[in-house]
Amino acid sequence: MPDRTNITFVPLVPADLPMLADWMGRAHWREWWGEPEEEVGFVRDMLEGRDTTRPFLFHLDGVPEGYIQVWYVRDALVEPWLTAAPWLTALPPDAVGVDLSLARGECLSKGIGSAVLRAFVAMLRAEGHESIVIDPAPDNARALAAYRKAGFRPVPALLGKTTDCIVMQHEPEMTEA
Repeated sequence: MPDRTNITFVPLVPADLPMLADWMGRAHWREWWGEPEEEVGFVRDMLEGRDTTRPFLFHLDGVPEGYIQVWYVRDALVEPWLTAAPWLTALPPDAVGVDLSLARGECLSKGIGSAVLRAFVAMLRAEGHESIVIDPAPDNARALAAYRKAGFRPVPALLGKTTDCIVMQHEPEMTEA
């Protein structure tokens, strides 16, 4: 099992897209992400400057073990996002959102996602981001537990106002070991 203390974030580059496409085709990704070809297209848009989302590979002990991205609420306050996620207007416009997935299904439920998320949040806070959110599906119990362990809590004002996700915000004092 990879070491959860040696976590680095490497900006994704075009040469990484075939590996990412392979990961996105795996069962544990397909359950929560869209069609791999479409998802890779979205990442390609990021790399080519058509989307401000910043994509990264996370490495554990120097080995790529998953994908993580940060998106900007301010840039999502447009269509089609406003129709798909009207809850965005309830967030501070300077907030950022995070999405992640582990490359290998056998690494799930081992504390890796929580550790990666804590490290990524620390990086985002060092960059000056104060409001950090994540929006898992309500039936993704594994993600909800991992995000809670990493210090995310449901946004009370949005509970019951979303059907496809639970909007959670990072609360540094709530991070668990």
